[in-house]
Amino acid sequence: MMKKAYVFPGQGAQFVGMGKDLYENSALAKNLFEKANHILGFHITDIMFAGTDEDLKQTRVTQPAIFLHSVILAKILGKSFKPDMVAGHSLGEFSALVSIGALTFEDGLVLVSKRAMAMQKACEAEPSTMAAILGLDDNVIEDVCKNISEIVVPANYNSPGQIVISGSIAGIDKAIAELTGKGAKRALKLQVGGAFHSPLMEPARKELAEAINATRFDRPVCPVYQNVNAKAFSDPEQIKQNLILQLTAPVRWTQTILNMVTDGATEFIEVGPGKVLQGLIKKINKDTIAVSA
Repeated sequence: MMKKAYVFPGQGAQFVGMGKDLYENSALAKNLFEKANHILGFHITDIMFAGTDEDLKQTRVTQPAIFLHSVILAKILGKSFKPDMVAGHSLGEFSALVSIGALTFEDGLVLVSKRAMAMQKACEAEPSTMAAILGLDDNVIEDVCKNISEIVVPANYNSPGQIVISGSIAGIDKAIAELTGKGAKRALKLQVGGAFHSPLMEPARKELAEAINATRFDRPVCPVYQNVNAKAFSDPEQIKQNLILQLTAPVRWTQTILNMVTDGATEFIEVGPGKVLQGLIKKINKDTIAVSA
């Protein structure tokens, strides 16, 4: 049986002007964006529709912006949004959970905003970064990271031959030098606020754990494949715990997509700004269809 999988992007998919067409062409979208401005306490729509790249790149803005674009798009799809399964890349996991009814729009936005603030605080506490490594096997990257005395870990398993590492500035610099020596096609520092999905996010994880545990989660309409172990979950308590672990654990995207394909996914629909996930999915499994919502 053919199954539809909906996937939701994470940080990095943002662009100035995102969501403006939704706001202008849908009363439902306009209402939800205005509600978001009120909940957040600032006009995020101004930054999304007409801000600068620099403004939009701040973690406290980027995360709610991508979340809003994805969730509102899913709501506009209405009855045609019929997922058999969903997954979200990092932040996208929150968008996915709201879209399948595990979280309300309001609670999801509050959690995303708290997550972004906590992550930004952790980034400011210790200078850190991430780097994309292309063209090496996972185990080579894992071994190099393990043998560096500074903090540096694999953070995103995006597709075969594309891993993002995360850690202290010194750790990333050492890893880039070693991985280049081992034949990486590219080893490129990313323009990010800090070391997401690494032990340096522990203060943010603790802060977010309190907020998540205090929030009501319901049983979703379909399973969500979660980043921490790439497996499908429908139990609200398990979903909560996996969301908390996600901040300091790697995003196992390659394995997530392969597991969804094994479980019958034949079409992947990306819900949100950009086409980042479509590109990754095609690299992971050439036989699947990946399109925009």
